[in-house]
Amino acid sequence: MQDVNVENVNEQRGEKSIFKGKNPPKIIRKENLEALQRPVLLHLVHGKVKEFYSYPNEPVAIENLKRGLASLFQMQLSSGTTNEVDISGDCKVTYQAHQDKVTKIKALDSCKIERSGFTTSNQVLGVTSKATSVTTYKIEDSFVIAVFAEETHAFRMNSLQTIAGNIVSKQKLELKTTEAGPRLIPGKQVAAIIKAVDSEYRALPIVGQDFQSECKGCPSLSEHWQSTRKHLQPDQLSKAEAVRSFLAFIQHLRTAKREEILQILKAENKEVLPQLVDAVTSAQTSDSLDAILDFLDFKSDSSITLQERFLYACGFASHPDEELLRALISKFKGSFGSNDIRETVMIIIGALVRKLCQNEGCKLKAVVEAKKLILGGLERAEKKEDTMMYLLALKNALLPEGIPLLLKYAEAGEGPVSHLATTTLQRYDVRFITDEVKKTLNRIYHQNRKVHEKTVRTTAATIILNNNPSYMEVKNILLSIGDLPKEMNKYMLAVVQDILRFEMPASKMVRRVLKEMVAHNYDRFSKSGSSSAYTGYIERAPHSASTYSLDILYSGSGILRRSNLNIFQYIGKAHLHSSQVVIEAQGLEALIAATPDEGEENLDSYAGMSAILFDVQLRPVTFFNGYSDLMSKMLSASGDPVSVVKGLILLIDHSQELQLQSGLKANMDVQGGLAIDISGAMEFSLWYRESKTRVKNRVALAIIGSITVDSSFVKAGLEISAETEAGLEFISTVQFSQYPFLVCMQMDKDGVPFRQFETKYERLSTGRGYISRRRKESLIAGSEFPLHQENSDMCKVVFAPEPESSSGGWF
Repeated sequence: MQDVNVENVNEQRGEKSIFKGKNPPKIIRKENLEALQRPVLLHLVHGKVKEFYSYPNEPVAIENLKRGLASLFQMQLSSGTTNEVDISGDCKVTYQAHQDKVTKIKALDSCKIERSGFTTSNQVLGVTSKATSVTTYKIEDSFVIAVFAEETHAFRMNSLQTIAGNIVSKQKLELKTTEAGPRLIPGKQVAAIIKAVDSEYRALPIVGQDFQSECKGCPSLSEHWQSTRKHLQPDQLSKAEAVRSFLAFIQHLRTAKREEILQILKAENKEVLPQLVDAVTSAQTSDSLDAILDFLDFKSDSSITLQERFLYACGFASHPDEELLRALISKFKGSFGSNDIRETVMIIIGALVRKLCQNEGCKLKAVVEAKKLILGGLERAEKKEDTMMYLLALKNALLPEGIPLLLKYAEAGEGPVSHLATTTLQRYDVRFITDEVKKTLNRIYHQNRKVHEKTVRTTAATIILNNNPSYMEVKNILLSIGDLPKEMNKYMLAVVQDILRFEMPASKMVRRVLKEMVAHNYDRFSKSGSSSAYTGYIERAPHSASTYSLDILYSGSGILRRSNLNIFQYIGKAHLHSSQVVIEAQGLEALIAATPDEGEENLDSYAGMSAILFDVQLRPVTFFNGYSDLMSKMLSASGDPVSVVKGLILLIDHSQELQLQSGLKANMDVQGGLAIDISGAMEFSLWYRESKTRVKNRVALAIIGSITVDSSFVKAGLEISAETEAGLEFISTVQFSQYPFLVCMQMDKDGVPFRQFETKYERLSTGRGYISRRRKESLIAGSEFPLHQENSDMCKVVFAPEPESSSGGWF
C-alpha cells in the first residue's frame, strides 16, 4: 500500500479535524506505516483465497487492514450460495451474477469467528442488533474494474429505543492503470515459490485477529475506585450519578486481577463496602468471583449484609456461568453463621439454574447437580423451614420436573407451605399447567379433600382462570360465589370482573358461562365487601406495554390477609416480571375479639413481606411471628419500614466485539444499572381500630449505549445515555370499627426527571482528540393509576400533584 493517507469522513469538521496539520507518519506512526507498505501475497484458487502470506510479528491491527483488502479479491462469476473464509470468519455468502456486475451478500450472523461478547437473555432487557454486508464487483470485458463493499451494524435497546446507534464501513477498490508485472516464477510447490520471493513470508490465517489498544498512563484500579467511591456513599444512592459510577467501575473491574480487587475490598470502610460488593459481583469475571469469595466468610455472622448483597447480585447476574453456580453449590454444602444466608444461597441457586437453562445450559454438570439438590431436598425435607427454602428455590428455578412435588405440597401441606407451593405453580408457563395440574387446583379451591386457607384457594382459582380454563371450570368457580366466606366472595367477584374489563385470555370463556342465568344473577354479583382485584396499563404502545395489578384480600373481620402488587413489562412475545411485593398477615382476629374465617381458626399471629424483583424471588422478610413477638413489636414499634432489597443492580448487559470487513475493530456495548430500595411496613392500632400497610419503591436508573471503532492509531466513538430517578409509594389503610369497613388506597407517583446525553469523539493514539456533547432534559408528568373498580365507601386513589411537564431541545 503506497501513498497512504488518512482523512476525516466528515468534511464539515474543518479546522476541528484531528488530522489537521498532521502527515500520515505522525497519524499512523512510523512502524505501522512501514508495515502497511510491505506487500502481502495471496494464493488464489478459482477465485478463492487459499493462503494469505505476510510477514510475522507485524502489528495485528495493520495485518487486519491487509486482510480486509485481501478479502475483496475473493469472488466467483456464477450465482449461488456457498461458504467462504475471509477476514469476517467462516461465513455463508450468496452470489448474484449479472452481465456487468456480481453482487456478494455475506450473512454476517452466520460467521464463525472467535470474539468475546455476551447479552442479557430476557428480551425485555435485551438489545436487538442487525448486520448486513454487500460487495459489488463491476465487470467490463471480463475484467473486474471496481469493487464497492458496504457493511452496516446497528443496535437498539428493546425497552428504550432512543438508546441506539449504527456503524457503516465502506471499502472501494478501483482499477486506475495497467502495467507489466514481475515475471512468473516456475515451481511445483507454492511454498517453494513463496520462499524464492522472500524467505520471511509466513502463511497466516486470513480470519481477522483480535487486538487490544494500549492504554498509556491509564489510572490503576485503585485510582479509579478513589474517584468512584464518593458517588457510592449511602446518601448518594438515590441519584443517577451513583448508577453511572457503578457501571463505569464494573468495566474497570472486568480487566482487573484478583489481587487488585481483593486489596480494594479489604481496604474499604463499612459504609461503602456493600456497594463495592455489588460492583465486584456484577463484573462476572473469574478474577472478581475469586476475590469476593476469598473476602467473604460465610461461617461468620458479622458480615450478613455483605453476604446478602453478594448473593442477590449473583441472582441478578446478566450472564451467569457454570463456575458461579458451582461456587454457590460448594458454599451451600459448607457451614453458615446465619441460617438466613443459607436459605438465600439455595434460593439464588434456583435463580441461576433457570438463567443457565434459558441459555441452553440445562445439561451442564453443575446445573444437573443443582436440580438434584433442589428436588431431592424438597422431597426429603423434615423441617418446615427447609421445605419453605426448597420451595422458594423451585419458585426461581421453575423446573418442570418439580410440578408433581408442588402439587403434593399444595394439596396436602399446612397453610404457609400450601400457599407457597400454589404461588410457585402460578409462575409456571401456561404449557405446564396441564389438565392434571388443574384437577388438583380445582380440588383445592372447592375443598374436596380438606379445608384450605382462603389465600391458598384464591391462588388456585387464579391459576385455573389464567391458564385456558374449560367451560365447567369457569362455571363451577362462578357458582361457588355466594357460598364462600364474605370477603372471599367479594374477592372472587372482583377477579372475574377484572378478567372481563381487562380483556384477559379467559374473558371469552367467562362471557360464555355468564349467558347462563344460574351463573349470572343479581344475588351472585351484588356481594358486598372491601377485597378487590384490579389490573391496568402503566404504558401502552403498539409493540410494548407495561401493566400493574393490585389485589387485596381481607379477612371477614376487616384485617388485611394479603395485598399483592405486581408490575409486568411486555415487548412482543417476551415478558418480564419487573416486581411483585406481597404483604401477608394472619391470626390477628384475637386482638379485636373477632371470629376467624373457616379454616383459619388455629393460625399463629404472623405478618411478613415477600418480593420478586426482575424475575428473581427474594428471601421473604418477617415483620413478626407469634403472639408474643407481635405484642413486643406493637409496644416498641417505631413505624419504620423494613427493607426488602437495597442495592445496585446490573440490569442490562450487552457486549459485542465486531470484526469489520475493512480490517477495523468495533465494539457495541449497552449497560443499564439500577439503584433500588424497596421497603415495606405494617402498622396496627387497637385504639383507632385501624391497620395500615405501606410499600415504598425508590429507584435511580442509568443506561449507557456505546459504539467504538478502533484502528489502533485512531479511535472514534459514540455514546448515548439516559437517566432518571423515580419513586412510587403504595399505602392501604383499613378502618374496621364498622362493617362494611372503610378502605383508603393511595398510590403516589412524583414527577420523573428524564435526561438524555449524546457524546461523539475521535482520538489519535498520540492524544489529540475531538469531542462534541448534546443534552436533553424533560420532566415526565405524574400518571393516574386506578386501584379499584368501585367508589362505594372507598378512598379509591390519591394522586401526587401533577407537575408541569417541560421538554427541551438538544443544547
